Parts: sequence; structure tokens; C-alpha cells
Amino acid sequence: MEQVMTDQGRSPRRRRNPDRTRNAILEAAGKLLAKDGPEGLSVSQVAQLAGVNRGTAYQHFQSREQLVEATKAWVSERLCEVAFGDFQPSSDDERLDPRLVSEHLIEFLMDNPELGRVWLFDVLSSQRPSEDPFWSLYRSYFQKFAESELAEPGIDCDVHAVVVLMGTFLWPVWARAHARTAKEKTQMAKRFSTEMLRMSLHGTMRPEKFADLDANLKQLFNGS
Repeated sequence: MEQVMTDQGRSPRRRRNPDRTRNAILEAAGKLLAKDGPEGLSVSQVAQLAGVNRGTAYQHFQSREQLVEATKAWVSERLCEVAFGDFQPSSDDERLDPRLVSEHLIEFLMDNPELGRVWLFDVLSSQRPSEDPFWSLYRSYFQKFAESELAEPGIDCDVHAVVVLMGTFLWPVWARAHARTAKEKTQMAKRFSTEMLRMSLHGTMRPEKFADLDANLKQLFNGS
């Protein structure tokens, strides 16, 4: 909250910032949701972790159910922002390079594995996973890539999207058991993005359209 001086020059009071408070509550809820699941979440616990009083938390979310649903939606929205920025499926976007989406995601999830678990649990338990904003945008993005001249023909977009996303969300869980320092986390993220690139260049991407990447990858694996 920002500090504001009174007219008499007395000690400053803090200006309320509802959006910042709401985000703090949702971020705390995401961590607890990943740890304890929906049944273990309470508005009081979230308020304590977020550093706000319980009354303030209830002003934003009147019930646990409302908080859980809002947190799931917030996580999906954050993943959209991280992976795609301002991409819109209807646009003539030239940045059709799935490897960049994978790199952005894995870097974010290495630092925020709890948010990845929230999204993964929600989608796997949902009766209508196609309605999730992140899944819908990812599927649209990859479909657009698959229909471009950059992609190999005959890609099954649903199967490929599921395989790639499951690996992307599960790798940080594996990496956590093998990485203790920031440097080790960076190395684990690099390992994942490099292997995804190798698989893509020999699966979905047409190598002749990515000649520089193909050459760099060959040098990397040959130890040059």
C-alpha cells in the first residue's frame, strides 16, 4: 500500500490498493491449494499467509468455494500471460514457435511449482478441461502452428498438446528433488528446454525452416 501524508503533517497512513491485496490473497491461496487441496483451504489461513486481516480477505472472497474457484482462474490467467503474452488465436501472429512457449513456461514453473500443481490438478479432475482458459489458448496456439508452413504435416494437436504440457508441468516436480541452488534450477530448466527442442525439431517442426536451431542443437549434442 502507498503511504499518504495527512494535511496536518502527521504520520502517514497507507492507501488501500484492492488489486494488490487481491493478488496477494490469490497467490497465498495458490500455495495452500497446492499443498492441502481444496478441502484443506480456508479463508482465514489464506489471509494469514497473505499478511492481511481476515475481514479484508472476506471482503474479496465471501466463501472458501468462491476463493478456490477464483484461485484456479487466476492461475490459468497467469499461465496465459507467461506463455503467450498478448497473443490472440485470431491474429496473424508471426511468433508461431512452440519452443518459446515451452521455454517461458518451464522457467516460470521452476520458480512457481505450486501453481503448476494447482493447474494440473484442476484440469485432470475437471469434467470439461477444454473450458480452461490456458488449455484453450495453448490448443489454439498449437493448432495455428500446425497449420503453418513451419510444421510437419499430420500432427494430432490434442495428443501432442497433452504430452508436452504434462511433461512441462511434471518436470519441475522432478527437478526439485535434484536441484538445490538457483544455478542448479537454471540448469534443470535448460535441460528440459533443450530436449523439448530436439524432440520438436524431429517431430513437429520442419528442420529446414529452423536451420540455425538445427545446427546449434547438433553442435550441442556433439559436444562442440
